[in-house]
Amino acid sequence: MRTKPTTINAETAEPAEQVFSASSACSALYVVFVILASAACRQDMHDQPKYIPLRESTFFADARSARPLVEGTVARGHLHDDELTYTGKVNGQDATVFPSRVDAKVMARGRERFDVYCSPCHGRTGQGDGMVVLRGYRRPPSFHQDRLRNAPVGHFFDVITNGFGAMPDYAAQIRAEDRWAIIAYLRALQLSGHATLAEVPPSERDRIR
Repeated sequence: MRTKPTTINAETAEPAEQVFSASSACSALYVVFVILASAACRQDMHDQPKYIPLRESTFFADARSARPLVEGTVARGHLHDDELTYTGKVNGQDATVFPSRVDAKVMARGRERFDVYCSPCHGRTGQGDGMVVLRGYRRPPSFHQDRLRNAPVGHFFDVITNGFGAMPDYAAQIRAEDRWAIIAYLRALQLSGHATLAEVPPSERDRIR
């Protein structure tokens, strides 16, 4: 005995039957989405034309993919067009003046940088008796000798920047502004080593007696 096929009316169907129909529809839509997404997935971004470092180029005549900088290119913030500030010279000669005002803040910064970078060789007072000298390193000259007391400030900037004798350059470690701060503090050391009590402000004299 054959039974007649039954049809489901969405309006009169039981809740379980409605959930099953909705789930089937969602599954079908998901399958369609995956198929479309897979068809759109290509390797264009992965295989894009580009050069890895030092790879030969077939485009440029010299075959170099790493192109040289355009002549005259200067990195942002590195123009350094102020001769005095960045070379310590004026018209090619060692400067006798500072590029900016020296105040208490500059002096404090100079002392801090001097103690970090200079005192290991030159000592805290500039006598050339730093700790590495006591351990056998070549002794530098005292900053208090007449030759260096009379040297222009640009001379010290040049030595810090480019080195001199056994002293290496500190251009990479000390920025230009800090080199000038160190020199300002160095001048204070030189002055203090030859100052008289009469030159000390009255308010400070009790501190050194």
